[in-house]
Amino acid sequence: MRGKGAEIMEGWGEAGMETGQLLAAAERHVLFTTKRPEVVMERGEGLYLQDTEGKSYLDFVGGWAVVCLGHSPDVIKRALEEQAGTLVNASPAFYNKPMIAFAKLLTDISTFDKVFFASSGAEANEGAIKLARKHGSRNLGGAYEIITTRNGFHGRTLATMSATGKEQWEHLYEPKVPGFIQVPYNDIEAAKQAVHANTCAIMLELIQGEGGVHLAEMDYVTELRKLCDEKGILLIIDEIQTGLGRTGKMFAYEHYGIEADIMTLGKGIGGGFPLSAVLTKAKYDLFEAGDQGGTYSGQPLAMAVGQAVVSEIIRKNLAANAAEQGNYILARLREIREKYGIQRIAGKGLLLAFDLAQPIGRELVNACMEEGLLINSPNPYTIRLIPPLIVTREQIDTMFRILCKVMDQHIHID
Repeated sequence: MRGKGAEIMEGWGEAGMETGQLLAAAERHVLFTTKRPEVVMERGEGLYLQDTEGKSYLDFVGGWAVVCLGHSPDVIKRALEEQAGTLVNASPAFYNKPMIAFAKLLTDISTFDKVFFASSGAEANEGAIKLARKHGSRNLGGAYEIITTRNGFHGRTLATMSATGKEQWEHLYEPKVPGFIQVPYNDIEAAKQAVHANTCAIMLELIQGEGGVHLAEMDYVTELRKLCDEKGILLIIDEIQTGLGRTGKMFAYEHYGIEADIMTLGKGIGGGFPLSAVLTKAKYDLFEAGDQGGTYSGQPLAMAVGQAVVSEIIRKNLAANAAEQGNYILARLREIREKYGIQRIAGKGLLLAFDLAQPIGRELVNACMEEGLLINSPNPYTIRLIPPLIVTREQIDTMFRILCKVMDQHIHID
């Protein structure tokens, strides 16, 4: 007998549903959280995505810095196939070989000693917040407040939204999780004034990605490290977007010559597979049994993928490629700066942005998509470029050809 499930799935057979039917099904069944374009992505290879109509898109968004090796890379396919045939899940109650190997790899290439694995950047930042508060409870007389920065972004859970300095979230989902004090970015005096007896940590991005690509100043970061040392509080660096080659070095903190007490990783760490990590020094290995965990923490399938992705970044020296290609993009942007009235050019490696004179970011994004190019506008004035780390000069030239064609149509400088 055919079950009801077989009948339900019949419409999703080999031929599949037409794009219109898929979009109608999405409208009926997918909970609305964001406005999406009227396309359905079906395939990906390298720097290109393809929709169900067969149209290809040159991807300079990369899943918001996630698909660092491009779409559907062989190393991820092999890792999934091999690990799936060995062990998919054993529960976080047990060690597994890929977990141990991946933890060792991450500590070997960084300044940290211990790793906790999670599934998303927000979850990793939650772990960092918990660890900082554990430090406050154990070593600072119960201190629990964490200083964060305005315009920063740390995730979409209630705690990480509370930590995030996004103005439009200020009154969303009240009451927020207490214990976060936001100060202006790159303002060391404001940070110093915010520290008091109840402070356990300072948390920030070295490059504010979602905020529009704003860089922390060298002196500011140096002074933050000194401040944390003087007060016995932790310095948490959120490298969810900047970590693992994105900025032209393996980690963004290497640009600043400092070591953090806690670092969080996400996005590119799994190359598209849901994965994140909290790294810390051995002296902050403070959790007791039951304090922290997660059903998928250290799951063998994710660990195998993460190890494969990070090993490929190292093997191909993709941090160096990010630096080289990023400098080329910056040079090209400077060439067209006057023609299009570009106000600001910023970033490192392949986390770059430029500001427009008019608030037409969304218009440019939509027009570029029509021409087969994916770019991102984190705010109406800013265009962000975060392609996979494997991007080539030829693909950058193609991106600029399309981008300039679109800007010719939408930007008119007197």
